[in-house]
Amino acid sequence: MASDTRIGDVEVFDRVARLYDLKPATRRRKLEPALALADRDIGRVLDVGGGTGQGVRSLDLPDGVVVDAAAEMLARAREHDVEGARGDAARLPVADESVDAVLILDALHHMARPDAVIEEAARVLRPGGVLASLEFDPTTVRGRALAAAEHLFGFDSRFFTAADLAAKVRAAGLSASIPRGGFEYTVAGVKRS
Repeated sequence: MASDTRIGDVEVFDRVARLYDLKPATRRRKLEPALALADRDIGRVLDVGGGTGQGVRSLDLPDGVVVDAAAEMLARAREHDVEGARGDAARLPVADESVDAVLILDALHHMARPDAVIEEAARVLRPGGVLASLEFDPTTVRGRALAAAEHLFGFDSRFFTAADLAAKVRAAGLSASIPRGGFEYTVAGVKRS
């Protein structure tokens, strides 16, 4: 299966899937500043590269779906009663304008074609919907250490600054902002009609 996640990264995620939920989960409070920017109620959420569904589970919404390239991660998501679809983040198996929010949490740096992934997020968002992307700043001391650790672990990660990611979100036609800065930052993109 073709995948936007780098092949080596998918293999690593398949190997660590049973241990993945031992890592700290993304908490709702980290996502709320971005989600609050939506111009619509958020009901249907797509968690792109969402692995075991930690992000969508933190929102406690009835209609959350994970799209991931790693089959073992999706198997773990199903164990948590999270619907999942194996797919390419650069070609989401989701209809145009069909979701209220797209989450890309601690995942975009694993994607081979981040611009295409963000364009796909824009495509599937309903007008007024929001993209929330949580990433890590590679210009900070902690960010450089994280990048080095991921490479040692076998990942082919490529990190972006918040400003660079916001520019990618704007280029995809979304209204971009950085509601949360620092080492672990959030970039939001709202789809205006």
